[in-house]
Amino acid sequence: MYHDFTVPIPQVKGKIVIMKKGSTQYVQLETGRVYLPEKKYTIPERVSIGKVDPEHPDRMFPNDRYAELFPDTPMPEERSEAYRSCALRIGSYLVIRQVLKEFRIPMMLDKYLEDNAGLFLDLVSFMIIDEENVGMHYPDFAFCHPLFSENMRIYSDVKVSRMLNSVSKDSIVGFLNDWNAKRDHKQKIYISYDSSNKNSQAGDIDLVEFGKPKDNKGKPIFNVSLVFDKSNQIPLLYEEYPGSVNDVSQFSYMVDKVKEYDYKNIGFILDRGYFSEDNIQYMEENGYAFIIMVKGRKKLVASLVEENRNTFETVRSCAIRSYRVYGKTVRAKLFESDKKDRFIHIFFNPSKQAAEREQLEQKIEKYRVFLEKHINTDTKFGKGYHDYFTLKYDKKGILYSVQERADVIEQELRLCGYFCIVTSEEMKASQALIQYKGRDISEKLFSSDKTFLGSHSMRIHSSKAMSTKIFVEFIALIVRNRIYNLLKQTMMRMEGKQNYLTVPKALRELEKIEMIRRNNGRYRLDHAVTKKQKIILSSFGLSEDDVINSAAEISSLLAKNQSLLTVNEEDDEGEEDDFDGEDEDDFCY
Repeated sequence: MYHDFTVPIPQVKGKIVIMKKGSTQYVQLETGRVYLPEKKYTIPERVSIGKVDPEHPDRMFPNDRYAELFPDTPMPEERSEAYRSCALRIGSYLVIRQVLKEFRIPMMLDKYLEDNAGLFLDLVSFMIIDEENVGMHYPDFAFCHPLFSENMRIYSDVKVSRMLNSVSKDSIVGFLNDWNAKRDHKQKIYISYDSSNKNSQAGDIDLVEFGKPKDNKGKPIFNVSLVFDKSNQIPLLYEEYPGSVNDVSQFSYMVDKVKEYDYKNIGFILDRGYFSEDNIQYMEENGYAFIIMVKGRKKLVASLVEENRNTFETVRSCAIRSYRVYGKTVRAKLFESDKKDRFIHIFFNPSKQAAEREQLEQKIEKYRVFLEKHINTDTKFGKGYHDYFTLKYDKKGILYSVQERADVIEQELRLCGYFCIVTSEEMKASQALIQYKGRDISEKLFSSDKTFLGSHSMRIHSSKAMSTKIFVEFIALIVRNRIYNLLKQTMMRMEGKQNYLTVPKALRELEKIEMIRRNNGRYRLDHAVTKKQKIILSSFGLSEDDVINSAAEISSLLAKNQSLLTVNEEDDEGEEDDFDGEDEDDFCY
């Protein structure tokens, strides 16, 4: 993140290098040297600290690393209290404040972040309301919203950067410990666990490594996973781990964390990416129940699907109407090492069958065309091609024949439309499917993280800032998920489909509740609360009177701060009047 002001390019002899990329010149600082034994010489380690101002070559626009490496350099941290919009949008702020109060999050953050807790919560609001995480845009958000920071101070992006680099790992762990300590550990709950990864170009983040990205852009990645209490609809904790670590191997570490938080009477709901013998045995050893999705074409369950094909697909007693599928439950051992039978629920989805067959046919045809183009060449192909085709090479290694493996393809065609859910506890096929489908909320939370919170890109330059930003996102997800659930409850109670009760539309509607600064400098509500806004507010236990009272409190606080600012300005001898005698209240900044 590059700031919108310039500083002199540091004069550090032999340590500053200007690197040109396209039309932009980047300023890099040497932070050390690394010895390469095989080459018997050292190479410099450099980090980018800014980009050169084209109009002033001796100055640069600094980034987060500059503020970290040159902490004594004076930079603007706080904007004048006068720099505030004449129209403040308070509706979303009131709802977010109510949810934060419900979960007692401000008190918990005060314990670990102290003076930075208010700005931290402002970033949470910024992510939820503006649906993005670009720190340099935060001042624009603060310009027209009430704030959680002390006295509603408007800080610059420099202060945001320094705050992101100031939160310790101990503070984050401490909050997560307190957050999970408040949960009911005696209640039987099902935990949904899912992970995602994000591409990164930052060169100074420890977790960023090449791995198996879901959105492959040829860049290194880092992983983030989320543990979600499906029973109570609350995110419990999250993990960040290196990009080269796969989901299956990381799972056991997450189970250990759940044990440390003293959750006992729980079950895990996992997607097919976590299906492995080791993971199942690890949950079994720790006494945890599980519900895991498995593709029908997976070798471990394919034989069971084959054995039960044409025994339930049209039987009406096997129909699960709410999902338009048919299901059957059988008992069998999944692995040779299994000591007891598992409950394997086999499902058939007619519409999914057609889609999967079409996808498979297209893939086979694509492979065939590609392979035939390389006949009479010495090209070698990966396992995926050998799974579906028999490739014949002559003694010189030249490909001369491509033949489909008809038996393999025909078996996969037969298994299209089938999927399985494995459970450790006895239940009906319909119960297993309903429980598994309940994990959709964690999928939606990851969608919220990347789409609604703008976090498909982290836009940071250091490991510490990245950890803090993920922490901000976690709190934002807690709040946004609660908003989603309360709006959903309201929608279910009302007749007809109320489209404005989705989170994005509800927040946009609440943003229309504004306070306007009048000629006397005081803020007042601009108009009465509308019917839609009353319904949305009622979801959170708020009324029109709450809005009126809160508006009065905000107005009094801002008026008090403005009067203190005026007194301080009058006490500054020799200072010139920035407004040339004009009345500040006549301006709408």
